[in-house]
Amino acid sequence: MIPGQSFLVSDNTAGVHPEVLAAVVAANAGHAPSYGRDPVTDRAEALFRTHFGERAEAVLAVTGTAANVIALAALLRPYETVLCAESAHIVTDECAAPERFTGGRITTVPTPDGRLTPAQVEAFAHAGDPPHAPRPRAVSIAQPTELGTLYSVADLGALAGAAHGHGLLLHVDGARLANAAAALGTGLAEAATGADVVSFGGTKNGALAADAVIFLDPGLAGPRQLIQKQAMQLLSKSRFVAAQFVALLEGALWRTNAANANAMASRIAAAVAAVPGAGIALPVQTNAVFATLPPHDDPELARFGAGADGWPRRYMAAFDTTEADVDAFAQVLHAAFTR
Repeated sequence: MIPGQSFLVSDNTAGVHPEVLAAVVAANAGHAPSYGRDPVTDRAEALFRTHFGERAEAVLAVTGTAANVIALAALLRPYETVLCAESAHIVTDECAAPERFTGGRITTVPTPDGRLTPAQVEAFAHAGDPPHAPRPRAVSIAQPTELGTLYSVADLGALAGAAHGHGLLLHVDGARLANAAAALGTGLAEAATGADVVSFGGTKNGALAADAVIFLDPGLAGPRQLIQKQAMQLLSKSRFVAAQFVALLEGALWRTNAANANAMASRIAAAVAAVPGAGIALPVQTNAVFATLPPHDDPELARFGAGADGWPRRYMAAFDTTEADVDAFAQVLHAAFTR
């Protein structure tokens, strides 16, 4: 941990798993065909089919925003709209990139825990007044949500059923899909049940910079490489992104990393819950903890991002968060509130 910085701020503050770095180094041997025509990319694509089904087709990207943009661009025409929770990453953290790139509109609805309901999908499907309003076309959910909550497999099936029943497509923003699958005890495909397109993240799961768009409906995949090129994500040396996914997906590393992050989040929540007057704002189901602390002016505690203004703060665990890390945070917590 870097002195003065908090491992709890984000799972993006973590480094890269040594096995992923080793895979990148191994991919650096010699020359290879460019633009995804190399053996490493072929292997990554085969692994995507292993995890998501034989019909799955993928394109690589280096950021989650790019993956979401590519996915939504494959779904939306400029006169169409996609439904999501008002807390969705595509709304709150992507600087309107999906709307600028697709020309379509994002329609948001409030949710208490970040999860959409079939009833909200039903209402969305009947909304609008074409040609005066954009036409409903797709639903986008995050699994897990930006609030750390999960859709169960049954929840996903119900949501997908509501969407598909009205001719709507389902996009799953899976920046932390590995965490969802580890928490649910399922494979990656099951954790995105019913999806037509999945933005699958490796970066938050121990990779250096690796995201992918997985098209589960081959009928949507036709222009994927053209969209990837326009999105400036058709990398000439894609083997180095592909190698990261090979390292994560060839064995159980993706699940090991995600399970550790989830377990450490539960440990963080227990440490916070032991503080008199503290509260856990949302169920801790993956690697995110939303909590409030009593008033304090402890600079050491502030270093951990532990605010005391009454608003829930997000604490994140990563693939490399250790019990010792969390225990150090717990010790600071105890010292701050037991003086």
